[in-house]
Amino acid sequence: MKRLLTALLLLLPLATIAHEESKDHYDRVNLSASATGRVDNDTIVATLYAQAEGSQAAALADEVNKRINWGVQQLKKYQKIKVQTQSYNTYPIYTKSNITGWRVRQSFRMESQDMALVSNLLGDLQSKLALENVSFSVSPEQRNSAENTLIEEALAAFETRAKLIAKSLGRSNYVIAKINVNTSGGNHYPQPHAMMRMSSMSESVAAPQMQAGESSLTVNVSGEIEVE
Repeated sequence: MKRLLTALLLLLPLATIAHEESKDHYDRVNLSASATGRVDNDTIVATLYAQAEGSQAAALADEVNKRINWGVQQLKKYQKIKVQTQSYNTYPIYTKSNITGWRVRQSFRMESQDMALVSNLLGDLQSKLALENVSFSVSPEQRNSAENTLIEEALAAFETRAKLIAKSLGRSNYVIAKINVNTSGGNHYPQPHAMMRMSSMSESVAAPQMQAGESSLTVNVSGEIEVE
């Protein structure tokens, strides 16, 4: 009798735990929602380069250096423009497996939110440099502002779906067990420009036509809810 009582006492906590687990049981559902918006591109990025070909590598390097230095100095006059020099390359030119000359090339990148200023400067810079590409993007400040609005919209859409799921399952309530927020979009794509021989550049070129366009930003919200 004493052994039977001990066994029953040992089983009692297990039965209590099982009852509590049954009472607190939730069905888990994974769901997602998103919000997308279009934002005006407010930043322009242009890449220009100097290139020279000939038989004397040192003379070619000197020519390229002078053109790049000239371009960088022109842009340093403007606080609204960021300038960054990029790759510097010297390539051999082959004819029937023999080196018959050299090609020297260097480029720099300019970035600004003053698109009218950049457009006008590009016309002047192309008198000695070649325009490789132009691209447009959304500035970090404008992106953050737009994403904050989209986050609110995506979370509201997530909540609407969660309520719909709970109601459709005939449940009275739900709780969010896990949630993730991710942003994407806003990529900018270069607009290529035809390469021009450096020797043909001696006069100022008309300013290129610029259309910044828009970027698409998306906020994705995914997570897991527990419905009672």
